[in-house]
Amino acid sequence: MTGRTRRVLGALAFTSIFALGGCARGCTSSRPPIHLNPSMDDQPKVRPQTASTFFYDGASMRQPVPGTVAIGGLKEDAAFFTGKGADEQFVATIPVTVDEALVERGRQRYEIYCQPCHDARGDGRGILFQRGNVPTATFHQDKILNYSDGQIFDVITNGVGLMPGYRWPIPPADRWAIVAYVRQLQRDRLARAAATPARP
Repeated sequence: MTGRTRRVLGALAFTSIFALGGCARGCTSSRPPIHLNPSMDDQPKVRPQTASTFFYDGASMRQPVPGTVAIGGLKEDAAFFTGKGADEQFVATIPVTVDEALVERGRQRYEIYCQPCHDARGDGRGILFQRGNVPTATFHQDKILNYSDGQIFDVITNGVGLMPGYRWPIPPADRWAIVAYVRQLQRDRLARAAATPARP
């Protein structure tokens, strides 16, 4: 093999590497891409909120079958989901087992949702009171001490006065956990008051 042939073969090899490298990254083409199963892209379909000439009411979306309940939507335990019994009165006690795990969960949720207004001890002296002078109830006043657990749950759910309802951001199980923690705060305060000797 002569030197000239080697140079020609080397140049061809060098050019081939660049040509193949360019193809590896993709080349532009005026032809559409190859679809192995084009019916997945081009199949007839109904998009939400579109009109339909097929159904008598002109809507493509169908109403659910009567009696259909969404997943998680069956709320048979009224006391758990509303804080009220069958007689529509507030339940006296929390309708779930109160243990350390529930109280700890309540403490965590309390710090997130309640502490900014009611402060860490439940005195109603949170950051909104300190900076904005927003009047906030204390959990240790007789009125709230006499609330039933269901009534506290209802206040968390629907709000009262300036307090907004937390029905959507706090699920029912966490609302009951907060009630358990508020009751723990109240018991601790009463226990400390009973243990403190009266001043002469």
